[in-house]
Amino acid sequence: MSNKILLVEDNEMNRDMLSRRLERKGFEVVIAVDGQEGVNMARTESPCLILMDMSLPVMDGWEAVRTLKGDSATQSIPVLGLSAHAMTPDRDKAINAGCDDYDTKPVDIKRLLGKIQILLDQNNAG
Repeated sequence: MSNKILLVEDNEMNRDMLSRRLERKGFEVVIAVDGQEGVNMARTESPCLILMDMSLPVMDGWEAVRTLKGDSATQSIPVLGLSAHAMTPDRDKAINAGCDDYDTKPVDIKRLLGKIQILLDQNNAG
């Protein structure tokens, strides 16, 4: 069972903080800085989970998630969408694009780790 998480995040401070905290919890973290790179790395790195910022350059998170969920090679990888937008329509939009769950920024690391664990458990049971 892989413990590799693909973090797709264009903000360097967010990337550093999240990757350090995830690595402390025993995850291997690989990083993409835009949606297109995220899609490419999901195919080559085979992560157990993807943390996808929704506001990204090149290809936004919504398009990246739709691409991943439409590709048989990556459709089973759980995607947790991340956004500074805390409104219900934003969550619905992320879920409708194919995210398996959604969390808001600034990230509450305990809450995020809980959501990651639930998605990994569901994926392993499936």
